[in-house]
Amino acid sequence: MTVVAARGALTPRRRPRRTVPWLRYTLLTLFSIPWVGVPLWLLIVNSFKREGEASQLSLALPTDWAVVDNYAAVFTDGNYLTGLRNTLLVTVPTVLVVLLLGSLAAWGYARSTRRLSQVFFYISALSILLPPAIIPTIFVLSSLHLDGSLWGYALMQMGTRLGFVIFLTTGFIRGMPIELEEAAEIDGASRLRTYFSVMLPLLRPIMFVAAVLLVIGVWNDYFFGLLLLRSTENATLPLTLFQFASSSFVGVRWNLVFAHVIMTSLPLVVVYLFSQRQVLAGLTEGGTKG
Repeated sequence: MTVVAARGALTPRRRPRRTVPWLRYTLLTLFSIPWVGVPLWLLIVNSFKREGEASQLSLALPTDWAVVDNYAAVFTDGNYLTGLRNTLLVTVPTVLVVLLLGSLAAWGYARSTRRLSQVFFYISALSILLPPAIIPTIFVLSSLHLDGSLWGYALMQMGTRLGFVIFLTTGFIRGMPIELEEAAEIDGASRLRTYFSVMLPLLRPIMFVAAVLLVIGVWNDYFFGLLLLRSTENATLPLTLFQFASSSFVGVRWNLVFAHVIMTSLPLVVVYLFSQRQVLAGLTEGGTKG
């Protein structure tokens, strides 16, 4: 038995085979071409064409370029600036309020040992799966004289997105050491001071991930905006895009619709390009702590 064990100990272990990096990247690129590259190229190239040529929905380059005319029509006829203003007025307050209240609630849920707190946590997390009740929401907003307004729509977004941040942040806080909070309490810091001085810097990675996901969700929301915002002056970018696409009696002007889609998605693309490293770092650190 000793000889067998010794022979086994001397036998070198076989290292697991690793996929060649260039092969992995090549396979991922080939997989993404038909699902990402082709639709993106179709969107961009047809936004440069005239109406008749764009209606064919081909991948060829335009024979008659109309870049300036198409994108100028988005600003003049598509109410792009109005939609951008309204979307920012809804998205920015929603993200700030939801991150603040959600992280505070998650801190309380993560550090509490009461069963009632855990019940409220699961109720908050359940809001991720359950769709908002539209009729009661409209009734409450009407009672507050906020029905059809941007602030009423923003309040609905805050209430429906709060559970997501609570669920995402609670697990992250549970993996953090409590000694830092106890040290701040010994030094005489209040709970609010402990949150802003100790917890908030530690929560920065997961808060950044939550902020990006919130921006994408609120920015692209169409269904609830269609039900709660019934005036052109309060229309967000998805609503202005719908109104612009359905305004023609002849047919869909695909060249202008594609140009509007690009302009609507452009701010999100810019945010992603500048924040992709922070998002990946936050997801990795959150997965490690959780």
